[in-house]
Amino acid sequence: MSLVVVIAGTPALIHLVHRLHYGQYIRQDGPQSHLVKRGTPTMGGVVIVLAIVLGWASSAVYRYLTVGVAPSWSAVLVLFAMVSMGLLGFIDDFAKVRKKQNLGLSVHAKFIGQVIFATVYAVLALLMPTRSGFPSAQSGMSFIETPFLSFDGAGRVLSVVLFILWVNFLMSAWTNAVNLTDGLDGLASGSSMIAFAGYALIAFWETYHIRGGGKTGFSYAVSDPLDLTIIAVCAAVACFGFLWFNSNPATIFMGDTGSLALGGLFAALSIATHTEFLALIVGGLFVIETLSDVIQVGCFKLTRHRVFRMAPIHHHFELLGWSESKVVVRFWMVELMFVLIGLMVFYADWAGRSGLLS
Repeated sequence: MSLVVVIAGTPALIHLVHRLHYGQYIRQDGPQSHLVKRGTPTMGGVVIVLAIVLGWASSAVYRYLTVGVAPSWSAVLVLFAMVSMGLLGFIDDFAKVRKKQNLGLSVHAKFIGQVIFATVYAVLALLMPTRSGFPSAQSGMSFIETPFLSFDGAGRVLSVVLFILWVNFLMSAWTNAVNLTDGLDGLASGSSMIAFAGYALIAFWETYHIRGGGKTGFSYAVSDPLDLTIIAVCAAVACFGFLWFNSNPATIFMGDTGSLALGGLFAALSIATHTEFLALIVGGLFVIETLSDVIQVGCFKLTRHRVFRMAPIHHHFELLGWSESKVVVRFWMVELMFVLIGLMVFYADWAGRSGLLS
């Protein structure tokens, strides 16, 4: 369903955006080779978000009609995080095309929106009752499953406040990370496809080893991980289908609508699967892109010298003479290696806790 929605919906969106003259505006200080992309249809993230929601919804309806299992609140909340961040991105994209410049929402307005939506998600994830009996999120920071810093000991109200701050940080960090990565044709969509495929495997393993499920070995107190698996698979497939149109030369960009939505979804999946710090490995490419920007800005303010020719780092390699396609494919390879490392660490953690390595 997700693939059908993307393959059928993206050409329709391209046609609509062309008719409305809602093309992308390119930053003037970027690589000059990118200026030819001016006017390319944007807001392709609308189709990505719709594909993920409809893909999950079709499976939810099928499960309800065949086995009587109702949709889980955990899945609804994860999708809320994605849709709400995507809505912020859509408003930003729409402001850009209406103003006919590469400036949309102000930083202040975008920050307020992120705080509101992330806070709603955090509160509901802690308090909303779930079918499994486990909360949609645990009040603490985890590498994998067991919190190494739990907020519960701080008192109920304070623990909620600390968790809200933690979720706000994660949402802001991952949405900006994916947004920074979305600078070359197919880079963010292809890297997201690989990252979400990794999270689909993680969530499916948690489904098979859910606490109370009767399987041998270490078990996870994760709420409804099968629904999270389906969402991650839908996200990977939606990005896969979008690549058909987004690969170089792109006929449409995902825009902030897509990058903020995918970043919000990645953050929510890390929270819902209790792998907030493992996500730093699984989404390693996004971390590198963000760090390159932070290092560039920080060093320039302190020393008036640049570390890279241009940040984020994918532009640095472009200016070194790499073709755009070569940068994108090699960065996909880097992200794939990060995902494989993340999966090996995840399995090694399970095997160690299950006593298989002793």
